[in-house]
Amino acid sequence: MNGLGLSHSCELSLPCCADGGSLLNAKAPQVSGVRVQLEMQALWQQFNQLGTEMIVTKSGRRMFPTFQVRISGMDPSAEYVLLMDFIPADDKRYRYAFHSSSWLVAGRADVASPSRMHFHPDSPAPGAQWMKQTVSFDTLKLTNNLLDDNGHMILNSMHRYQPRFHVVYVDPAPNSHLNAYKNFCSFSFPETHFMAVTAYQNHRITHLKIASNPFAKGFRTTDLQAWDGNVAPLAVCRPPEGRDEPSTSKPGETRNCSSKTSTREKGPSSLLVEQCEPFHPGKDFVGPTMQRKEEDTLLSSASFLHIPSYWDCAGLCGPERVNL
Repeated sequence: MNGLGLSHSCELSLPCCADGGSLLNAKAPQVSGVRVQLEMQALWQQFNQLGTEMIVTKSGRRMFPTFQVRISGMDPSAEYVLLMDFIPADDKRYRYAFHSSSWLVAGRADVASPSRMHFHPDSPAPGAQWMKQTVSFDTLKLTNNLLDDNGHMILNSMHRYQPRFHVVYVDPAPNSHLNAYKNFCSFSFPETHFMAVTAYQNHRITHLKIASNPFAKGFRTTDLQAWDGNVAPLAVCRPPEGRDEPSTSKPGETRNCSSKTSTREKGPSSLLVEQCEPFHPGKDFVGPTMQRKEEDTLLSSASFLHIPSYWDCAGLCGPERVNL
């Protein structure tokens, strides 16, 4: 069963405002009935079993899996703001033990970076808009740059974090700031906690990210069966002065490899192809003067076939070629 089907079939959305029953009753009716369901829950659980790791860089790195949720129970006509933040899961700093493939406590946590909130770019929007489709925080980026001025979430490497999701009701009342605690609710999913790292420590996390991330296709193993029957003929180069191919020049013209043609018009690759010819298994290429007849007789003795380097083919032709 895929992650999407599991997340839709399981009732795993957290109750609004896990601060306690008394606060739940005090919440505004626009947020008291809000329910949030985590998307790709099966994938998150796979990562959680291995110990999820998220890369942090100076310039900022997107999360994978992406934090995506489905929301229900909103007032369709009310305006809401959606945002996220990250809180330390504990007060410890960790290191990875490769011999045991596990995380070990390395000491007390570093000083926490200034807390930031990431607002969903579509905020504010009516509840009807939020509920009709999956809400994705795919623009959120993680950084370890304490001086970041791009609005990315600042995290300390080798520390464990818990993402939190917040729904804030935009109260049009003039004194709404006096009752701000009533107009929001927070949600967290235990399977989404992760370790912030500058490079993946657990190789199993690396493999799972490559296998499940659609943007990591270039890191996947190439299917060798896809190459069967699609092998191009091998090209064998021979020095221009020893070529026995038919001349394509007009009578009275001499072919000069060192023409004044600009390399922008004819690059080294085109010159290389021009001085090469395809190699076929059924044809002998022992020397520049060897030919194969029906009786398999040689017109002249075989000579050594010189395969020029890239620079030989690119422009050092004829008398100007120097043996490197």
